[in-house]
Amino acid sequence: MAHDSFGARSRLRVDGRDLELWRLDALADGFDIDRLPYSLKILLENLLRHEDGRAVGADDIAALAGWTPHAQRREIAFMPARVLMQDFTGVPAIVDLAAMRDAVAAMGGDPSRVEPGVPVDLVIDHSVIADVAGSRQAFARNVDLEYARNHERYAFLRWGQQAFDRLRVVPPGTGIVHQVNLEHLAQVVVADAASGQVHPDTLVGTDSHTPMVNGLGVLGWGVGGIEAEAALLGQPVSMLIPEVVGIRLTGRLQEGATATDLVLTVTERLRHHGVVGRFVEFFGPGIASVALADRATIGNMSPEYGSTCAIFPIDAETLRYLAFTGRPPQHVRLVEAYAKEQGLFHDPDADPLYTDVLDLDLADVQSSLAGPTRPQDRVALADARDRFREALADAFPEPQAGTPD
Repeated sequence: MAHDSFGARSRLRVDGRDLELWRLDALADGFDIDRLPYSLKILLENLLRHEDGRAVGADDIAALAGWTPHAQRREIAFMPARVLMQDFTGVPAIVDLAAMRDAVAAMGGDPSRVEPGVPVDLVIDHSVIADVAGSRQAFARNVDLEYARNHERYAFLRWGQQAFDRLRVVPPGTGIVHQVNLEHLAQVVVADAASGQVHPDTLVGTDSHTPMVNGLGVLGWGVGGIEAEAALLGQPVSMLIPEVVGIRLTGRLQEGATATDLVLTVTERLRHHGVVGRFVEFFGPGIASVALADRATIGNMSPEYGSTCAIFPIDAETLRYLAFTGRPPQHVRLVEAYAKEQGLFHDPDADPLYTDVLDLDLADVQSSLAGPTRPQDRVALADARDRFREALADAFPEPQAGTPD
């Protein structure tokens, strides 16, 4: 039975549905909840909802609610709403679940009681080989060949999807896992039909680029296969309350500056500042001019600057993207209502507390080039000629006097 030490349990009515939520403002009397970073508000709601007196206690909730930029870092137990896997790590996890069912059956128990502790999305991506090209039938033919080559593996995964209620498998040929997650799987706000609860969508994924979904306002990051399987089995993720670096965005990109230029600039700034193991969060009036696809690209680059996540808050652009990608209108209304009720909807004038704050005027972003293997080595396009000559001189120095040419 979940505890409710702070009296946070309440109701939210949206489109005729009466849902249960854990209100963050229930802690407003003793803590400055309004100035918490967006990402920490999501973690705080998670602790409130999972308080049980064992893994999560009232003192854990109070420590996070009273977070300050230089507070002592306390260990907390985070329970993600779902786990995202590719078949590379997903197949062993389903094999483990199947083995557990066999063991339960051998002991005379009910094998159907073995279920993932949280919903699992398993996306089969990076799988289709381009054997056939240059014809209208190429894609269909390549997918057919993929199924033929891996029939045994896919038959097993199909069995898993039918056997486990909380396992959803996305077949090959659908798209890359992070694209599928962003465009189809991520809900931003989850309304659980079984429990009647409403809460933020959160996840851990078995890929370092899982933070791509941070662009949608969904808190999630990459973990190893063992950690993901532990979460799949209902074990909380043990973590220290993170340091949070805020990036205040102002202005808008100049004509000619692209999303790639913005991403390279952010990557350079964050690598120089140092954000390894930290949360990165964007805020400020400039957010409104950043398209969601660009936000997702910035989140996708988290491994390049080492942050755990790089998250944008929920705002009008989030709602527009949800509608654009075919989410039902009633779900878009739920996301808006819940975010505003919980103080998670972006206020461009808000001034949250952060461990560090970096300012970026989008108008200062210049056309640039970098990479391909070192995206942090950004060069402004206007400086490209001089930098090329410098690099050429280093590679082919002028011969010294008295030495052969």
